[in-house]
Amino acid sequence: MADTAGAFRRQFEIFDSLDEAQLYHPASDRHGFFSLLFGSHKKTQKSYPLNEMARVLSLVDYSRDTWISQAEFTVPNRRVVNLARVGLLFVDLDTYKSELMQHRTVDEQIQTVHFWCADRGIPFPSLVVFSGRGLQLKWFLENALPRAALPRWNACQKALVEALEPLGADRAARDASRVLRLVESIHSKSGERVEVVDVQGPAWAPARYDFEQLAEILLPFTRHELQQLREHRAAQKSQRQQRLQLVRDNPKAAIFKGYNGRSLAWSRLEDLRTLGELRGGWVDAQGASMRTGALHWQLNFLCLSGAVNPATFHHEARELAKQLDPAWQFSADELGTLRGKAQAYASGQTIEFGGRKWPALYTPKNQTLIDIFGITDAEQRQLRTIITPALATERDTERQRVKRRAAGVQERSEYLSKAQERKAKIQALNAEGMTARQIAEAVGVTTATVYNALK
Repeated sequence: MADTAGAFRRQFEIFDSLDEAQLYHPASDRHGFFSLLFGSHKKTQKSYPLNEMARVLSLVDYSRDTWISQAEFTVPNRRVVNLARVGLLFVDLDTYKSELMQHRTVDEQIQTVHFWCADRGIPFPSLVVFSGRGLQLKWFLENALPRAALPRWNACQKALVEALEPLGADRAARDASRVLRLVESIHSKSGERVEVVDVQGPAWAPARYDFEQLAEILLPFTRHELQQLREHRAAQKSQRQQRLQLVRDNPKAAIFKGYNGRSLAWSRLEDLRTLGELRGGWVDAQGASMRTGALHWQLNFLCLSGAVNPATFHHEARELAKQLDPAWQFSADELGTLRGKAQAYASGQTIEFGGRKWPALYTPKNQTLIDIFGITDAEQRQLRTIITPALATERDTERQRVKRRAAGVQERSEYLSKAQERKAKIQALNAEGMTARQIAEAVGVTTATVYNALK
């Protein structure tokens, strides 16, 4: 394997660590941070501004194990709750654990990956990196995805890992906070150098893919099919308000805001964080702290969104707690029940209640959250999902009004105003002695309309 990797080393010398990293962390003025992880036994992590990446990577000690974050973050901490954007899909192949791959050279492994992808209709990865013992497959996106797209991105990651699992795809290495080995660094266990071994397109501009097209290939439903499914379900419901209430109350509902219930959970997490910002902290009107409840529910929705697994549960909890109150030293025991539910949810367990199956985590109604946090009407108007049925109806009415305007349908007030103007014109022409037929031709209406106007 070392000899084959060496052949590729000569072929792709153009890809040093900065070249490769800038393909998904492009040099720009946008705000954000990336992270590096160092060491073999005791690991050290540090985060840096994106605009300092060239300087930082020039100072790295490449003789030791080094990993780099694949996503970008809003603060110098690579917890998924701080995600800013992500510009690629990736899979980490532990080829030495796969019966199909472990006895093949790197060249043969790449050919197997290409065959496997082609057989399943998956585009070839933009870049393949030899990690020292396995392969890192990366599909670069035409545009980086914002944090709001994380649930759909997670679904694509899950689909890719499942499709490539026979080749050694690591299920634990698919989350947005993941770090992968840095090109040019050394894998301490194998002594091999990490390097690019395959590229689609020219080396200076590897292939990039439209995220929606990739999603249509990878996910069970395209957005068009989801829209058809949504319309079909809507036609079967007699009360629109009941449909909206069902989606709000059930985070496992199949459709919500473009993809599924995980999007709803993420939106609720964002709503609670927005609520904290609006209030300037988590203290109620009587001066009592609400930070424990805020932590509980934010972490619950973070788990429901699929962005956190049991292995990262306490790391995300500490980051959330620090954001709620930097001086707060909460006890991990306080989250024992929630962590147990998160483990059950991650393993696919459900709870049957009222003749339906529900996720193992908490799925509160909107009114429950409104009551718990005392969310006012004014605050709800700045939230997306934690709102009353009345406000939901109001927003839906406005959405329908916008759709009607876009379709060229007149507003009722505008229609009535024009009808009044037409009536006045008909009456004026009648006063001039014109017949009903002459008036109808002059105004462009039927004679019945003329007679009605003259009544």
